[in-house]
Amino acid sequence: MGRPAPANEMNILALLAGLFSGIIASMGMGGGAVLLIYLNLFANIPQLTAQGINLIFFIPTAVLALIAYIKAKQIKFKKILPIAVLGLVGAVIGLYLTNIINPWWLNKIFGGLLVIIGVKEIFIKDKK
Repeated sequence: MGRPAPANEMNILALLAGLFSGIIASMGMGGGAVLLIYLNLFANIPQLTAQGINLIFFIPTAVLALIAYIKAKQIKFKKILPIAVLGLVGAVIGLYLTNIINPWWLNKIFGGLLVIIGVKEIFIKDKK
């Protein structure tokens, strides 16, 4: 892929990726995708490790968002339990699948999902 970027260029790129990721995340558009792309393509971090790092960064953001939504009374607490249980089941299944899916395929699946979501966001209008 050519020569690695000098350390100061990588620091600036990391700062920009973090800033852009935060801005996108604050608008509810998936800043984690930006972070994953940076970590995988520019920082040469393997896909599974990048996903783990992304999840760690997601925790404080999710907690702050949850607090904001609770204060705005936009949480329907009666619906949380089934969603949380199914989310945990999905996480366990995903963890199992990461151990059996080749990282090459994981990269392709993730990229394909990003393209599908991007096309959907561009061409399919919200009915609201």
